[in-house]
Amino acid sequence: MSDVEEAVTRAHHDEWARVVAALTRRFGDLDIAEEAAAEAFTTAVERWPADGVPPKPGAWLTTTATRRAIDRIRRENKRDDKHKEARMVYDNTPPEPLGAIDDDRLRLIFTCCHPALAMEARLALTLRMVGGLTVPEIARAFLVAESAMGQRITRAKAKIKSARIPYRVPAEEDLAARVSGVLAVLFLVFNEGYLATGPDTDPVRHDLTAEAIRLTRLIRALLPEDGEVAGLLALMLLTEARRTARVSASGELVPLGEQDRGAWDAALVAEGHRLVRERLAAAAAGMAPGRYQILAAINAVHTSARDVRDTDWSQVVALYDQLVRLDRSPIIALNRAIAVAELDGPEVALAAVDRLEDELAGYHAYQATRADLLRRLGRSGEARAAYDRAIELAGNTAETAYLTRRREQLR
Repeated sequence: MSDVEEAVTRAHHDEWARVVAALTRRFGDLDIAEEAAAEAFTTAVERWPADGVPPKPGAWLTTTATRRAIDRIRRENKRDDKHKEARMVYDNTPPEPLGAIDDDRLRLIFTCCHPALAMEARLALTLRMVGGLTVPEIARAFLVAESAMGQRITRAKAKIKSARIPYRVPAEEDLAARVSGVLAVLFLVFNEGYLATGPDTDPVRHDLTAEAIRLTRLIRALLPEDGEVAGLLALMLLTEARRTARVSASGELVPLGEQDRGAWDAALVAEGHRLVRERLAAAAAGMAPGRYQILAAINAVHTSARDVRDTDWSQVVALYDQLVRLDRSPIIALNRAIAVAELDGPEVALAAVDRLEDELAGYHAYQATRADLLRRLGRSGEARAAYDRAIELAGNTAETAYLTRRREQLR
């Protein structure tokens, strides 16, 4: 990849959400914002090799995208005589900020996460408009067909336009009711960065994890007493702390038990632990923890151990037992079984995993977990078949490399 291609890729990672959010704020239309932003990046691909990368790529992209949006609206005005939209184009006075925080990307998230939209539409639209993920990447994240995901995003944007959903951060009294949907979106954005689903992307996308953390910090400042906001931030920080140790120099995924714990980010671990301790104190005072707080506590147990052999697996299983009562997702049950394997042995864990087959047979992590348990039980033929299926289902290059090596070790 040339230096210019790298610059375009980096600008897309860093600036996509800013450009789309700025255009949405000015023009009030997600379609216009997305199309104009896409055109700006296409123009960058064409012009930057000859003209050079501008000193401020984000400003260049925003200016170019704004011009494309104005051109489009002018064309529409000529056809439809939309005088109101024409006045909006030439009005350079920024609108008054609405809500407690003046951040365009946060406005965009709350717009995409409006309760008038179905939850699946909120997640998909935010990943596209804020995260900048492609439709194929989002489709893989949701385990649905690309065509279906494209239609879902199109319908969501049409709903926002027809229902006149406002582009703003909700008023303070409405925030608590709206924030859970936003947290779900940010968690999914973080997860896509933590281990990207696409085979043609970096296995770990720091741009997405950093953006999810930044926006979660903003919501934390807005709702400092919300335990789930604090829990999600702690979960992200404790996960992000391990990022540099998660992929080897050869591009292979490194599982938690094999990671160099000295390479973890000590500052992020300390901040995450502090947030978890705050929530544990609140729980002791009678405030029941939510899903993100329990997941953060599980990660705190893992990151407290100097060596994987020092992990308090009984505490991990106890926390998963608490989590299962709140979230009966088969994926949570799968993760609990992984912990059970360390506490009660692979045979007990395999029985729990096999009970999830009807729901998770097409999920690569299910097959990978089953393969590892079968390997530990000495059932090599069955383990190889499970590894084969996991490799077939995995989209991430680092995961595929790791699973392939584990399979070959069976020889």
